[in-house]
Amino acid sequence: MKIAIRLIILFIIIVLLEVYAFQAIKTITKNKFIRYFWLLISVAVYANFLYVSLTYDRGQGQTPQFQMAMGLLLTVLIPKLVVLIFMFGEDVYRWFLKLISAISSGETKPLAGRRKFISQIALGLAAIPFASFIYGIIQGKYNYKVLKYQLTFKDLPEAFDGFTITQISDIHSGSFTNKEKIQYGVDLINQQKSDIMLFTGDIVNNKADEMDNWIDVFDKLEAKEGKYSILGNHDYGDYMDWENPQDKIDNFQKVKDIHKKIGFDLLLDEHRYLEKNGQKIALLGVENWGKGFNQAGDLKKASANVKQEDFKILMTHDPSHWEYKVKNDAFNYHLTLSGHTHGLQMGIEIPGWIKWSPSKYVYKQWAGLYEEAGKYINVNRGFGYHAFPGRVGIWPEVTVIELKRA
Repeated sequence: MKIAIRLIILFIIIVLLEVYAFQAIKTITKNKFIRYFWLLISVAVYANFLYVSLTYDRGQGQTPQFQMAMGLLLTVLIPKLVVLIFMFGEDVYRWFLKLISAISSGETKPLAGRRKFISQIALGLAAIPFASFIYGIIQGKYNYKVLKYQLTFKDLPEAFDGFTITQISDIHSGSFTNKEKIQYGVDLINQQKSDIMLFTGDIVNNKADEMDNWIDVFDKLEAKEGKYSILGNHDYGDYMDWENPQDKIDNFQKVKDIHKKIGFDLLLDEHRYLEKNGQKIALLGVENWGKGFNQAGDLKKASANVKQEDFKILMTHDPSHWEYKVKNDAFNYHLTLSGHTHGLQMGIEIPGWIKWSPSKYVYKQWAGLYEEAGKYINVNRGFGYHAFPGRVGIWPEVTVIELKRA
């Protein structure tokens, strides 16, 4: 019953979007070709989404074909939301004037010219998200950015002063379609020449075989002092239908095996000590723990035999783990590295001016570096993409962190 109600509400919203958008087109042009072409594009996108939704194999999870159908749907709907806001607002204004006219003796002025002007503004502004989504699908998802931070700690061992970390996250290999572009991203990671490389989860969307065509790309990743990784929520195979429970168990083992194939030491509620010149720091990695998601991670287990006074770097996929469990833990985890959110793959970021995405209404720490009481978390925006096959304003990220001793 709830699903039926939601579908009815969604249908009503789409009808409103289409009606107001078509009104705007009719207002600014009498050319029937333009009007019918507008309708044809909308019908084609809806038909494609419906066809893909009904025919794709749910046993494969979200395929690139399904993601593209979803991307095209959002590309035509979001701009029409802009049109709806303007045109509905103008309708409210018109009804207000009619009400005033009905109770007064004054003459009502014609509003045809105003309607056309509002339609032009609405369609002009709608063109901005439309163009942004098209760019995001074609190129934005490959617009890799290297973000560098220098963090200072009083209790960092002297031998690790200047120690560098490259963090990548959320590869989502099941979404990839362009090997040349992905190779470019991998080369960019290697160009950072950091001491260690840390991968914070979601190597696939659902199935281990999604990575088959990308092993020979990601096994070229390099780091002088080693590469370490953890699992993300998508790595457990929870978001697709399995023929039987054993298939899911076997797939999970294969996902874990991928990390070894590409040269990463997978930490499953474990820790490793990194040593330099007789001094050491602790690197800990937990399985996924997320508010509202899989909570397999065991922080206590990962910290077993780690000392209170040790300098600690924690890898945990979901930043809600830091918010709800890690930051207030008296054991003192100096630096936490997460991913998961992707910054929703869409938003607005102008360094020093604005940083916004709908993701901020779900996660308190959703992208970038955060600090509380001398403890830090970096939420990597992700290397790959999922669900929406692009990125708009929130670009794929390679993080480089340099540790400094105060």
